[in-house]
Amino acid sequence: MNARPFVVVMILLVVFVFSVPAVAGTAHGEPRLVLQITIDQMRGDFPMRYEDRLGEGGLRYLMEEGTHYTNAHFQHADTETPIGHAALFTGSYPAYNGIVAGNWFDMDKGRVIYNCEDDRYPMIGEEPAQGKGRAPTNLLSSTIGDELVIANNGGSRVFSVSIKDRGAILPGGHTGKAFWYSKSDGSFVSSTYYYEKYPNWVQEWNARKFADKYKDTSWELLHDVSTYVFGEDDDRPFEVDMLGLGTTFPHPVNGDSKYFYASLIATPFGDELTADFAKTLIEAEKLGQGEHTDFMAISFSVTDYIGHVFGPSSLEAEDNILRVDRLLADLFQFIDEQVGLENTLVIVSADHGMCEAPEYMQGLGFEVGRVTSETIVKGALKNALEARLGVPGDVIRLYEHPYVYLNEEEIGKTKYSVAEVEAAVAEAIIRIPGMIGALTRTDLLNGSFAPTAVNMTILNNFHIKRSGHVHVIADQFWYFAYEMDTPTEMAAIHCSPWTYDTYVPIFFAGHGIGAQRIARPVTPYDIPATIATRLGIKPPSGSVGIPLVEVLR
Repeated sequence: MNARPFVVVMILLVVFVFSVPAVAGTAHGEPRLVLQITIDQMRGDFPMRYEDRLGEGGLRYLMEEGTHYTNAHFQHADTETPIGHAALFTGSYPAYNGIVAGNWFDMDKGRVIYNCEDDRYPMIGEEPAQGKGRAPTNLLSSTIGDELVIANNGGSRVFSVSIKDRGAILPGGHTGKAFWYSKSDGSFVSSTYYYEKYPNWVQEWNARKFADKYKDTSWELLHDVSTYVFGEDDDRPFEVDMLGLGTTFPHPVNGDSKYFYASLIATPFGDELTADFAKTLIEAEKLGQGEHTDFMAISFSVTDYIGHVFGPSSLEAEDNILRVDRLLADLFQFIDEQVGLENTLVIVSADHGMCEAPEYMQGLGFEVGRVTSETIVKGALKNALEARLGVPGDVIRLYEHPYVYLNEEEIGKTKYSVAEVEAAVAEAIIRIPGMIGALTRTDLLNGSFAPTAVNMTILNNFHIKRSGHVHVIADQFWYFAYEMDTPTEMAAIHCSPWTYDTYVPIFFAGHGIGAQRIARPVTPYDIPATIATRLGIKPPSGSVGIPLVEVLR
């Protein structure tokens, strides 16, 4: 046999294979669009819990045609919404990106501030007011969207949408445009950090009053109640009637109530509005149609509100997951039509998991309960300081979960050092039922603490200018009311370093991603590093993540 023709054919074949892009995309082979979706409070087990009843094209598409990481956990202690969103898009700990809590005490302003607060940038069309301005300026690290814009000198565009302002602002980073839902009129709004006035397409969407179509409707079950895991548990005493929605199906939406627009956030209708606005944005801004890769962040918030009001193991939460599945299927079909899923890198994850309602756990035999932070924790600490050190209670400046802030000026009037008062506070905290741990600022700065897994999450949460003097940790499954006046205002809560709060799913799909399920331990901080590697750009400035090799093959 003459070998020359065979060799020639093989050479031509190799040249052909390596000259054809593996997947479609930009002129350089990158995806035309990066679509990063956050499902607020989507605990890592939820997709698998209801896998047998998922439809086609949504979560099932991610699980069967994408790469699914089933063992992903955050490694910071305060698993709140802004912290998780900041981590997902910066790939960094709160210690690096600066978003250490929902609110923290600002030493320069001398008051508590909100994580996305900046009064230099009032809401579009409104006058400046203290605490009302919104911007990403408190975020100290760059996001993956920022890095994409930097890499091609502004050739890429970044947009972000959510019901929650923090769910839009933090993912949007410093270079993106962010929109969030107004609970007062059902519109999507923004601040002067992003625009002087709203684009025409936003004005037109808001003018159509999409939210009004839900007036005097009801949230009803998708399927027969007998098909649900929690079908026989629709009426439980710890569930909350939020804004007139009731605690059992069907959940009526009162169109005449002054809280009508606000009530939609605790029904699947809120996510439907978010998706409609996001699709309008993608079409109006022609995302994925330019020379460079564009970036779209969408955060669906309803799962979080429903989990708080009814608990994560409830009929409402179960029905909502099935609706989220349908919502994703519709969104992916839209993306396929507009950009092509093969041209889109899709990432789906969550900002945190969720703890079960303590009464639910009590019914299973766990000895757990509820702690009211303001009335019990702060009062107990003042009493302890007065009894043990003879120090007046006003040395405690405030308690803002998860931190106790001390008044160092008042401590200076006593014979004790700040470190001694911190130690006394920490000792008093762990004597409170439901409290299991506390680390002081002094211990964290000196490295004088046991390197346990929980303590390391506290260190990852610690920022020298924003964190408090003592970080407080509730015991497993204990309800820790950190924003409410009474613990009865929510059925369940998150914000701990325990695995039910740190556990989230991670999905990569589209743009040549293979179908695989991976059980090795990973973290959501790995997401921006992985995106950066696929795009050939540098990771965000505070990134601690490791690129996920299974997605890079």
